[in-house]
Amino acid sequence: MKIKYLLIAISALVITSCATKYKKREITDSVMQEIYEEIKTPYKYGLVMVPTDNSYKMDCPSVFRKDGKWYMTYLIYDGRGYETWLAESDNLLDWKHLGKVMSFSENEKHWDVNQKAGYISLQDLTWGGSYEWEKYDDKYWMSYFGGDSKGYEAGVLSIGMAYTKEAPTKPHEFQRLENPVLTPKDKDAKWWDNSTMYKNSVIRDKDKVTGHNFIMYYNARGDSINPAKGAERIAMAVSNDMKTWKRYGDKPLINHHKGISGDAYIQRINDTWVMFYFGAFWTGWNQGAFNRFAVSNDLVNWTDWKGDDLVKSSEPYDDMFAHKSFVVKHDGIVYHFYCAVNKAEQRGIAIATSKDLGKSKLNFVAPPEKKKK
Repeated sequence: MKIKYLLIAISALVITSCATKYKKREITDSVMQEIYEEIKTPYKYGLVMVPTDNSYKMDCPSVFRKDGKWYMTYLIYDGRGYETWLAESDNLLDWKHLGKVMSFSENEKHWDVNQKAGYISLQDLTWGGSYEWEKYDDKYWMSYFGGDSKGYEAGVLSIGMAYTKEAPTKPHEFQRLENPVLTPKDKDAKWWDNSTMYKNSVIRDKDKVTGHNFIMYYNARGDSINPAKGAERIAMAVSNDMKTWKRYGDKPLINHHKGISGDAYIQRINDTWVMFYFGAFWTGWNQGAFNRFAVSNDLVNWTDWKGDDLVKSSEPYDDMFAHKSFVVKHDGIVYHFYCAVNKAEQRGIAIATSKDLGKSKLNFVAPPEKKKK
């Protein structure tokens, strides 16, 4: 009889433990303020990556750590389209270019011949954690948006998946699945993504909140009446194998109905999920682009921050746009990487921090001269 009661007690303890593990934290105003205080970066260090001339622009940093060094994948636009590159750093502030990881195709028949904008997948999302780029199926994965039109984010863009079994710290071409995994032309395309698709960020759903192994957060433009004139919103898709993806839910996750809400990047801060993302033109073109955040306890339903922007235009090097977040915490300091665009439309990568680390000496080269009318 004693053994019976002991087994009942153990079962009750296990059930209580599981309930505690998956207990959802109520997202109150005080929780939102607590998160803001943890992630805010009031000190702008300045530019850390800039083009060497005005023939190209830099964009969209993704940062990871391996073997004691930091690495960054980022995009270069040269007039034809996006390619994805790699850089390395010892200290998060000083960066050295290494080479390409996704290049333009030589085969004109490739669906992504002129656009390959890549982002690392399945990173350790623990705030202040390892920031390791983790494997699945013995491969490192990147999601990317691609297309066959030339120009800045031109034509119909779709989402593809790429992978490598080699070290992601060495520049080399990632292999790509033959066809895109999500397109605006899919039969199950939604009203919010039936025009074109943009940045994508893939994480593990370890607790299978969605019933699947992986979640992709992506932003896309669409509309039920006039897709090309729609706003840009953040939505999600799910997968069990990183190759076959399907849209999840019946509405976007972040939707401001005007302008852009995009480039989601997820971190786990204590017992809450935080989505860094950027907004643009919600009240008109003059509002510019700026970085925000939202908070969730289930990866699906998100509470939007209503307070100050995390990063916004304030310096000559970012006086047009300050947007597209990638945020890490290391040795007690928060580093907020972002794309800085000035009024000469020069585009590079800058950092804001939670501690004053001084000022970068890096600047854009002399801006291109405006053509006379």
